[in-house]
Amino acid sequence: MSKSLVIVESPAKARTIKKYLGGDYDVRASVGHVIDLPKSELGVDVDNGFEPKYVTIKGKTKVLQELKSASKKVEHIFLATDLDREGEAIAWHLQNFLGGAQPHVKRIIFNEITQRAIQEAIANPSDVDQHKVDAQQARRILDRLVGYLVSPVLWQVFYYGLSAGRVQSVALRLICEREREIRAFVPQEFWSITALLHTAEAGARDFEARLRSWKGDKADLKSQEQADAVLVALQRAKFKVANVEVKEKRRNPYPPFITSTLQQDAARRLRFSAKKTMMLAQQLYEGVELGSEGPVGLITYMRTDSTRLSDQARGEGIAYVRSQLGEDYLATTQRTFKQGKSVQDAHEAIRPTAAERTPEQLKRHLTPDQMALYDLVWRRYLASLMSSAVYRTTTADIEAGDAIFRATGSELQFDGFMRIYPDVREKEDSEGVLPALAVGQALSLREIVPKQHFTEPPPRYTEATLIKELEERGIGRPSTYATIVSTIREREYVLKEGGRFTPTALGMEVWEALEKAFPSIFEVDFTARMETELDKVETGEDNWRKVVGDFYSPFSKVLEALKSDPAALKGLLDHGSEIICDKCGATMMKKWGRNGPFLACPNYPKCRNTKSLEGESEVVKLGKPCPQCGSEMIKKRGRYGEFGACPNYPTCKYTEPLSIGIACPRGCGGHMAQKRSARGRIFYGCSRYPACDFAAWDKPTGEKYSACGVGDLVEKNTKSKGIFKKCPACKEEFVD
Repeated sequence: MSKSLVIVESPAKARTIKKYLGGDYDVRASVGHVIDLPKSELGVDVDNGFEPKYVTIKGKTKVLQELKSASKKVEHIFLATDLDREGEAIAWHLQNFLGGAQPHVKRIIFNEITQRAIQEAIANPSDVDQHKVDAQQARRILDRLVGYLVSPVLWQVFYYGLSAGRVQSVALRLICEREREIRAFVPQEFWSITALLHTAEAGARDFEARLRSWKGDKADLKSQEQADAVLVALQRAKFKVANVEVKEKRRNPYPPFITSTLQQDAARRLRFSAKKTMMLAQQLYEGVELGSEGPVGLITYMRTDSTRLSDQARGEGIAYVRSQLGEDYLATTQRTFKQGKSVQDAHEAIRPTAAERTPEQLKRHLTPDQMALYDLVWRRYLASLMSSAVYRTTTADIEAGDAIFRATGSELQFDGFMRIYPDVREKEDSEGVLPALAVGQALSLREIVPKQHFTEPPPRYTEATLIKELEERGIGRPSTYATIVSTIREREYVLKEGGRFTPTALGMEVWEALEKAFPSIFEVDFTARMETELDKVETGEDNWRKVVGDFYSPFSKVLEALKSDPAALKGLLDHGSEIICDKCGATMMKKWGRNGPFLACPNYPKCRNTKSLEGESEVVKLGKPCPQCGSEMIKKRGRYGEFGACPNYPTCKYTEPLSIGIACPRGCGGHMAQKRSARGRIFYGCSRYPACDFAAWDKPTGEKYSACGVGDLVEKNTKSKGIFKKCPACKEEFVD
């Protein structure tokens, strides 16, 4: 009989830990949260100190019963859930279910799943951190209050089923406000003048210099006329070197990854979404089968805001760099990296659990995506311990009459950390090396080129830049970034086009309604302050009920004001039109329904006249020709959801289901598309039907589960668990 019971969240994590603990330990998984607020009601008693009502999550009764039964057969129970607020809350719920804070129920935490870390945690158990539990409980209650009390406002303005979130709505705000900037932007014309110059030395290559100043002032050419005037004056000018400055420039390595920078770099370098990055990181953390070694945890915990490395990890990394690259590649002093103002520094940066476990050694055991992410983590960790890259930069000012041109060049002298972690800017900086130049040296003009430019609007957010913006503004925390981004996409408030987020018409108007109805609740600084207050709860500086109360008091007043003025609520998004109702003569209003915007008579219910809004809804092009007439296909929405259609309807009536971006598993050349059954239930079928009749109820992901090597992961969405992934072959589940 086992003497101790260890409870973790996932089966994969349980397998890895079991390997290190042996037969005296029974290691079981709760499979995520087991207890939560009810789905069918608010679940928070706002009149009684915001007391939460907790219930067993649907489908978890059997899991709890099995854990209860196992707990009666052991002397000690160790709660080994993740070391963030979510993990602490799961441990707290399990502790209460298994008998409360009894001496034999203890909490253990570890930053990596290795034999040393697990055994050290078992030897040093502690109690559940109530402050951390309170912080998570406060966050959960705040999010529930906003979600359950604001969403009905959107239902009245738009249609039933829309939802709002405390933090997600602020992310939507950032995207919508950026879109407003872009739409309001007025380009300004300006001109540049570039000279292509040559020295008299044999073999020297031509180089470019750009006009920097004109008649003693900064060159600021606003029109072609101004540029032409400069060109005329330069026709007989003699070009000579006025000044040369050579400097050594050092580029320091980046710090090891924290959650946000891992998501940002994976997006830039690997084109991974934040959600995918965290799923892969979870797999690497919990353990991957390495042949005869069995399951091994390959990286440390992936939800962290600290760039700190332990002395042991630092020593291992230094030893590896010294042995493989030499002493010159090691930093001469121990680096300290700048931390953000809201950093909690609870545990280490994200790093490999063993420096000597190279990506090449693991390649045959990992999926391509796992391999790519592990390689990124491994290289970034080692690079943070290495010497700086050294460049030789040259700046030359070239005189030509009343004009001063400037030429710059940069050449890599020593690659340093970039030997391990190549910088995407390395190639750019290594190009443009200037020839040897001396003050007073005459130069020949090969060509002088004027070029018209226009100022550009601020760019739309990518997933990486949005996460960076959220982090810099103090919105959300490491465990929430991926969820924030994926939620606003799943609600169809934003589209990702060309790697950048564009708000949909629905997203723009949802934010417009929230902005009018709750001007302060979804204010960026207010949301950031709430995150700081939650951090204070975790450190014991503040009481969670007070923090929730300070939020709820002004929030409830806004809600009451909206309820007492139905006309103002209805008017949040009613836009007038110039179209007259042909039944009663009133001016029709723009409204929203499940199928998009439409015109409705304001005299409803006396007059129920409605009209479609042709041309008002945004046109989303699909980038593919219609097979029947060749026109570019567009996205349309009908009563059963979105579909691809020819824009020439009714002349051409071709339609097709939209691809979900996954090839048919049968390899028939078709793609998987979302469809609806005769009873309206969503399923996924091959676009080549009836030539290929492959179909499935669960959404394919196109990913194979590496642990069993058999199943293709599918995405499921249940009320009890939300959205998660599952392997049909071995039944393993993954929750982001």
